[in-house]
Amino acid sequence: MKASQYRENAFLILFEASFRDDSPETLFQLAEEIGEIKLTDKSRTLVTGVLAQTEELDSIIASYSKKRALNRIARTDLILLRMAIYELRQYPEQPVGIAVSEAVHLSEIYASPEDTAFINGVLGNYIRTEDKTE
Repeated sequence: MKASQYRENAFLILFEASFRDDSPETLFQLAEEIGEIKLTDKSRTLVTGVLAQTEELDSIIASYSKKRALNRIARTDLILLRMAIYELRQYPEQPVGIAVSEAVHLSEIYASPEDTAFINGVLGNYIRTEDKTE
């Protein structure tokens, strides 16, 4: 499995979670039963962390997405932004470009070019602001 595959697997679980009111463990069990998504500890940690911090992450996203109200952001975009910002906050030792480039890459697969530009812009604004506050 490629190093970045765990993010895509986490994205797929989080996308499913956006339609269901199941616990992370139930979602992991369903994924394993279907067998199409290989879960790793990193995937599980990312899913669990994002779900636990959704409100806080959404608040951050809302403050950096000036052109779109939170309820107007596409589901895929919102999930990718949550994942990237979660990683940026939880793993400060990880190079910033990794979380951003992975979010952009996944948006190129699962979203539109406009969405990709939006995600890149929100993450760029977040990073520039956070660099100034540190």
